[in-house]
Amino acid sequence: MFNIYNRVTPAIVAELTGIAGAGRVIYNDSERMEAYSRDEIPGNHYRAMPEAVVFPGSSAEIAAIVKLANRELIPLTPRGAGSGLSGGAVPIYGGIVVCTDRLNKIIEFDPANMMITVESGVIANDINEYLKDSGLFYAGYPMSMETCFIGGNVAENAGGGKAVKYGVTSRYVLGLEVVLPSGEIVQLGGKLLKDVTGYNLIPLMAGSEGTLGIFTNVTLKLIPRPICQADILALFPDSETAIAAVPGLQTESGVLPTSIEFMDQSAFTEACNYINETLPLDQCGAMLLITFDGMHEDDVTRDYEQAGRFCQRAGAVEVYVADNPATSERLWKIRRSVPEAFSASTPLQSGEDIVVPPASIPAVVKACREIGSRYGVRVPCYGHAGDGNLHARVTPPPEWDEAQWDATLPAVLQDLYAIVMELGGRISGEHGIGFKRKADMAKTVPREFLTLLQSVKQALDPNNIMNPGKIFDLSTPEKG
Repeated sequence: MFNIYNRVTPAIVAELTGIAGAGRVIYNDSERMEAYSRDEIPGNHYRAMPEAVVFPGSSAEIAAIVKLANRELIPLTPRGAGSGLSGGAVPIYGGIVVCTDRLNKIIEFDPANMMITVESGVIANDINEYLKDSGLFYAGYPMSMETCFIGGNVAENAGGGKAVKYGVTSRYVLGLEVVLPSGEIVQLGGKLLKDVTGYNLIPLMAGSEGTLGIFTNVTLKLIPRPICQADILALFPDSETAIAAVPGLQTESGVLPTSIEFMDQSAFTEACNYINETLPLDQCGAMLLITFDGMHEDDVTRDYEQAGRFCQRAGAVEVYVADNPATSERLWKIRRSVPEAFSASTPLQSGEDIVVPPASIPAVVKACREIGSRYGVRVPCYGHAGDGNLHARVTPPPEWDEAQWDATLPAVLQDLYAIVMELGGRISGEHGIGFKRKADMAKTVPREFLTLLQSVKQALDPNNIMNPGKIFDLSTPEKG
């Protein structure tokens, strides 16, 4: 594996220590480094040990580390909180893992411009905690907000439950400080709501999964914090009826929900059992969890009442209202617990992140059920139905061994991805390609598109040291 790059040597470790400081480098300690060999993908398929892990404390230190790696032809893997689901922070070529844990400061809150600048290692939820008395908030909302770093959110262009109304991470990124693969530090954008001075490189960097540089600080746009929130939980007899209601909920009900989350029976049952929650599930084959927020209670009440009536006309057997924080949290805890519940059930599973035009969601749910039946596996679905992004968690029967699972999964994914592409979709909406979906991406995008991406990567990272082997493959440099 390491014949295309140079190895990390004691001399390199000494240089890393000189840059980041004593106690800031892990080397020759497999027990401590194991935590940096993986992200949140269940099982052991997507793991690789680093040769060294370093914890820089500034942009200048990161730049020096990158220059060192470029000079010595050593691969670098940027790492935030390690909460990803695509293997993007896994060092598949060994080398050096660069952790941003120490870059955890709020640099500047600028209420007059409704902006905040933070270091990339700030936990996403801490931004809104910091802002809670200001009347403003950061509207990006990945489901792992309590643990993920803002730099990782930008690197993946994270979505989440509120993207229906508020959009994904990149909508709020106005400025980025980036350490390029050469070790140069560049500032992109800034405190500007309009800027057409040259190429707009921020959207290129957002979602680049650490392959084009390491983000060191981020300037985010803020918006007024909504004062009121309410949720409705609509129970449907089956998945088809529930998911068929989603397009009409957005186009016919006359309201704009903050989020529309879908859970089929397998997903919410798994989550409820995992957290010891009880709900009246006798007549329930699927759920829609729909959130509304706004500045005026009367407006929010009107919206959830209209949506509730629409759901009943669309076939809901029961609609519950959660108009206080405690009840809302009870419902959202079920939704947030679904991935963890499945992960705890078996290491043999594949978490998919498919996205299609929102009106095609019913066809995807039907296809998941048919594919599962065809191959004798479960393909439960949950996720962000309002923006067409569903998570399909493929799992085998309990009696299957790993060999049978490994032999069956590629055919399941091939059929699933074929339907998604036929509907005008893509194989990842928010979790990223990493190296989990790298081979499948190469099969599902036009050759010209892939060549264009490779050209950008080669232009910015000619030595291919920055998170190599992610998203797509390049020819790798010769060993020096």
